[in-house]
Amino acid sequence: MSDFKHLVLARKGDEDGLVWLYLDRAGASTNTLSRELLDELAAAFAQLEADPPKGLVIASAKPAGFVAGADIEEFTHIDSAQGARDLVQRGWELFNWLARLKFPTLALVRGHCLGGGLELALACRYRVVVDEPATKLALPEVMLGIVPGWGGMKRLPEVVGPAAALDLMLTGKSVDARRAKTLGLADECVPPRVMENAARLLVLSGQPARTLPLVQKLLNGPLKAVVANKARAQVAAKAPREHYPAPYAILDIWQKHGGNALAVPADDPASLEAIFRSPTARNLIRVFFLQERLKGFGKQDGKGGDFLPRHVHVVGAGVMGGDIAALCAFAGMTVTLQDQSVERIAPAIARAAKFFERKFRGDKRQVRFALDRLIPDPQGHGAARADLVIEAIFENLGAKRALFADIERRAKPDAVLATNTSSLRIEDIASALTDPRRLVGIHFFNPVALMPLVEVVRGEQSDDEALRRAAAFVRRLDKLPLPVKSAPGFLVNAVLGPYMLEALRCVEEGVAPETVDAALVAFGMPMGPVELVDTVGLDIAVAAGKALADEGAEPPRRLLELVAAGHLGRKSGQGYYRWADGKVQKGAAGAVPPELAGRIVAPLVAAARRCVDASVVADADLADAGVIFGTGFAPFTGGPLYHAPEVGGTSSGEVPAGRPGAVVHAG
Repeated sequence: MSDFKHLVLARKGDEDGLVWLYLDRAGASTNTLSRELLDELAAAFAQLEADPPKGLVIASAKPAGFVAGADIEEFTHIDSAQGARDLVQRGWELFNWLARLKFPTLALVRGHCLGGGLELALACRYRVVVDEPATKLALPEVMLGIVPGWGGMKRLPEVVGPAAALDLMLTGKSVDARRAKTLGLADECVPPRVMENAARLLVLSGQPARTLPLVQKLLNGPLKAVVANKARAQVAAKAPREHYPAPYAILDIWQKHGGNALAVPADDPASLEAIFRSPTARNLIRVFFLQERLKGFGKQDGKGGDFLPRHVHVVGAGVMGGDIAALCAFAGMTVTLQDQSVERIAPAIARAAKFFERKFRGDKRQVRFALDRLIPDPQGHGAARADLVIEAIFENLGAKRALFADIERRAKPDAVLATNTSSLRIEDIASALTDPRRLVGIHFFNPVALMPLVEVVRGEQSDDEALRRAAAFVRRLDKLPLPVKSAPGFLVNAVLGPYMLEALRCVEEGVAPETVDAALVAFGMPMGPVELVDTVGLDIAVAAGKALADEGAEPPRRLLELVAAGHLGRKSGQGYYRWADGKVQKGAAGAVPPELAGRIVAPLVAAARRCVDASVVADADLADAGVIFGTGFAPFTGGPLYHAPEVGGTSSGEVPAGRPGAVVHAG
């Protein structure tokens, strides 16, 4: 067979007549579908069509996974709508060719199978997935402001039904191997030891490809409009079309054009041309690269990235400490959880059990294993064996100093010592240590399981290796480490404080809380700032305001009155809003003044700029990354500093020179 740069074609013995096609992109640890690799796939299909095998199995030669999607770096160089259309047409026609091959084809999926990788697998007759935690299947294009244009919008609804398919395409969320089998996305879900045998047996079985039941066929045919309209209403409640056009385009392309993006007229809002012109795609692509940069801090030069903590000791079993401990246990680490008594630790264990049941989808065996890894330790014996110790007690400098002085005496010499403090200086806490270089900050956000960002805080004396290990630990939890310098509020709280206080000042001036929140939700924030204050707690807002406000600035009087009356927000049932069963009770918002959102966002932008100027973060890109992933700041803008006109960004859709261009398919 012909030699390829990025593929390997092999016959494993001639008796079964099978050909195995291994994807192996040269010079890369992960398979992505570059132009070169797509060209080689076309050449391989032509070769196999000329000399048909009894079956074809497509697999990966990479230990890191099947295919991570298309090569997004290549997409940033597309400079015209025609270039985008040509790229979509290339993948669409290639995968249609794969689907038309006369002999049976099978995708053997181990590890991540994302975007264009899943579209390739969907073009095969069969799919076998390997039952491992790393196996994830998804069409995440919508998260990049683009559409799955290589056949995903056509084939996924035909394989799993329109409701399940739209749920995956409109959210970008992934499914694991077992869920893929349950949905019908995979024909078989098997352990690694039998994966090749299972693939061989299925591709030679002659069984027909999976087809939908009659009701699902109707929903994917004559009743498409019913499904699409319901989904469209759900999308509209969360993402306005002017900010996020891609989910609406996916619905229109599936409903009206059979999933073929090339069939949409150029003047249609769902067209490739319209998506290319939208600033959202280029901004979300920017956010993708920012995310990849954050991930890179967990594996710098192969140094900190090799740190694999087997035992973590957490001190403080409150909401933060308990949830950090649960997340570590879920990630496979042994965790000892310390507090003053077993009774104080028990609620954290109960919360962890519910978390494990949700994450393991009721797999009682895995839940039991995770709970076995989470060990109550009121005496703190685990500190002597731990690779990493995290302190998550109340914000009191004296208590933290005393705790770390004790931990340093008992901990292993090479253990990383970390504090989850949100407001105290690392240097002040470290002054109690014989070797203050050992202490770093690992600052999680609440809720721990949901918030993707973790600030890795450098004190004046913090050791570089300890910081690298801290970042590597954060990546082990599948979080995004952001290096920050020890300073009041670090980055995220430093920008949130002025933002929330400005919103409360507007309320002080007579603007209804509902109006303030409506303005910022319309701007693109996931939650309004007044509701956020109620959720965080008004007492905490007062403390943050005193720590972070400009010198001489007074907290809003209404805020102080509510706190004095014991109205602390969600946790007390009353704050700026009334809360019932944990849900906010709001009145009508009324008309929103056009300048209101800009006024409230301006202090956040200014605070982010100050953090850059003070080297709290290394540059404006990292400030944008931290604010997006730490606060939910409207991703479609590209970040607060990129968005702000004074630093070269814009809200009008113009792209400063040198920024990545828009793309329409990131497979």
